[in-house]
Amino acid sequence: MKFFARLVSLALWAVLPAVGAGLDVAEYQAYVDSLLPEVSFGLSVRSVNTGKELANINGNELFTPASTMKTLSTATALHFLPLDYEPETKFSLMGAQDGNVFRGTLNVRGEGDPNISARYYTDPLMWLYGIADSIKALGVDTLRGRLVLDTSYFLPPWKPEHWRSDFYDFWYGAEVTPLQFNDNSAVVRIRPGVNEGDTVRVSVLPDVGYVRVVNKLITTKAPLNKRGRKMKLKWNRSLDPVEPVVTVEGEFDIDSDSSQFVIPVRGGIGYFRAAMLTALRDRGVAFREDTTAPANPLVKQYAFSTAPLLSMLDEINQRSQNLHAETLFRNAAAREFGVGSVETGKMLERRFLAAIGVDSSGFEVYDGCGLAPKNKLKPSAESQMLAAMARHPRHEYYINSFASPKIGSGSKRMYTLQYPWATRFKTGYIAEVHGLAGYIFAQGDTLAVAMYLNKTGKNKDGDCKDVMDTLWVKLVEWANEGFPSLVRMKDMWIAAQGVKGLDARLEYFSKKLQGTPYRLGPMGEGTLDPIEPKPLVYLDSVDCVTFLEHTLAMALAPSEDSLFNVLQKIRYLGGEISYRTRKHYLLADWVGEGRFARVLPVEGDTVISRTLPKKDFFKAKRMKYLVDGKEADDPQVEIRYLPYDKALEWAKVPHSDSLKVLGVAFVAKSEKIDATHTGFVVLNPGEAPRLRHASSQKKRVVDQPFAEYLVSRKGKLPGVTLFEFIAP
Repeated sequence: MKFFARLVSLALWAVLPAVGAGLDVAEYQAYVDSLLPEVSFGLSVRSVNTGKELANINGNELFTPASTMKTLSTATALHFLPLDYEPETKFSLMGAQDGNVFRGTLNVRGEGDPNISARYYTDPLMWLYGIADSIKALGVDTLRGRLVLDTSYFLPPWKPEHWRSDFYDFWYGAEVTPLQFNDNSAVVRIRPGVNEGDTVRVSVLPDVGYVRVVNKLITTKAPLNKRGRKMKLKWNRSLDPVEPVVTVEGEFDIDSDSSQFVIPVRGGIGYFRAAMLTALRDRGVAFREDTTAPANPLVKQYAFSTAPLLSMLDEINQRSQNLHAETLFRNAAAREFGVGSVETGKMLERRFLAAIGVDSSGFEVYDGCGLAPKNKLKPSAESQMLAAMARHPRHEYYINSFASPKIGSGSKRMYTLQYPWATRFKTGYIAEVHGLAGYIFAQGDTLAVAMYLNKTGKNKDGDCKDVMDTLWVKLVEWANEGFPSLVRMKDMWIAAQGVKGLDARLEYFSKKLQGTPYRLGPMGEGTLDPIEPKPLVYLDSVDCVTFLEHTLAMALAPSEDSLFNVLQKIRYLGGEISYRTRKHYLLADWVGEGRFARVLPVEGDTVISRTLPKKDFFKAKRMKYLVDGKEADDPQVEIRYLPYDKALEWAKVPHSDSLKVLGVAFVAKSEKIDATHTGFVVLNPGEAPRLRHASSQKKRVVDQPFAEYLVSRKGKLPGVTLFEFIAP
């Protein structure tokens, strides 16, 4: 059945909207409905460059975001905190030293460092050992006094009050405290007892003498079923709701090697205290409690930070670490308001959203990590926030902290994606909720995408992930349909590095493209303009103009990495990508700009004047014809051309000079347009001119005698305009 469902998924994928046709949101909704009945689906796709929303499915409705709420927490922190921010833990020795005894107070102030653990280091106690060693270096081997833990940087409760109660029994629901040790979690490892009937052997890692295990788990021999296979024995674990006590009970197979599980440790502040005392003891510093010991004067102060802000962002957005997210949520607020809490965190996020111009009503925040089911957001608001962050001065740090296929929480997601580097995303999941929010890198643009499934009900989580991944992959492919063409251009450019001179390169690349299928209007503005959302680079098929443009781009580009930008400068006035600035008229715009080509005067040519109906042209697209931003009258242009008879004579004369490649425009008979066709005229020494062009008649790029083509067009054009290309 699962295989059949996957086949259905793939079959339906095939009917999703094709690239070049724009985003048909109805097809996306239909795809979800067909595979996940009665599920709420939300989608917002937004251009980072223009800020315009390209697709919206229930984008203005509120959805539970799960862990994609972390994108707001990390964006806020990155906006307000300095890049070199590192949360500190401060240790102050206050009192007096008498020989090897220090009598007084060791005050530890926690400012939300979530990495006092083995995440980046070999031992979770490493940094606490460093403090103990520093105290020992003073000649102190006994601390007599008090160990004071200053937790005022955060406001309680340490258990976020809007989480579901069962979350507190798993590592991802650990307490949020300003002093943390080992993610406020511990590993309980179980091995069978020596003999049947013995309780199992239990160890707690790291063992700082804080977590207590009630062991009711009995070692036994697992019975065999009718097939002679071992039956699975049942055992479970349970946590005390208040105390750091875990109970294991049931039966454990004596032939098993081991098993382990991670628990959140109750009383995170007490856990830190136990770890600190363990570090002192292990380093040879005895601690003797004495409540009468003095608290002044300050004798020595130490501070450490275990990891910088950017490492925290990676843990949160790539690996979806909840405790890091909750801690950073409070840390950023504490820096601004003096104390960290859910309320001050929410205040700071509202201030951030106002600063980037996003309406805060699109977000209902109850925590920093997304575990609270009451969290809500509008997909449209989320994509707007993501787009703003992509334009933020620190955008690279933000985007690079996200997961991607085979990395972080995306390690098992979208593994079939052809361009895994073309997307970054944050995953999200809690019961009946799936989310994906992040970026898709398109040609000439970046897309900010927010996608949600809510109320998934009895639909399997695996099916929900498959549907979301399929839609996301389709969006990546939609945004990058022209990428194979760009790769092909780069390969051709690299292979032609030994070809020197503009004419030689034009001849080389135009010849390489011979046989390319013809299709009228295969290109557009991609995601940057909704009028014609076709690829910005495309060589699967060409028309007469795009053949000319791709060839010229490869001939002129100074490097393979500059190909895309050179092509867009050729296609658009001033290189500004939009339907309005595209060079729609070959002679008036494309040649007339004078940047990449200029008309070549030929003996016997003549000049005519035409008024081009640009107002009507743009009106057909519900646009106004503008010049310098103002409405303008239809332009009058002069067209220099060689009349048909003289052009035919010229086309029969062998070329007497070195290789030359010109452009040619076939002047239109209609007064409403300047030219109807274009191509290259290749002039080889001793040969008559040849026309290399994308032919609508032969449906491909062909090379033929120029005179032959002119004969076939007799009576259908007044003449031709020759133009030469301008070398940089």
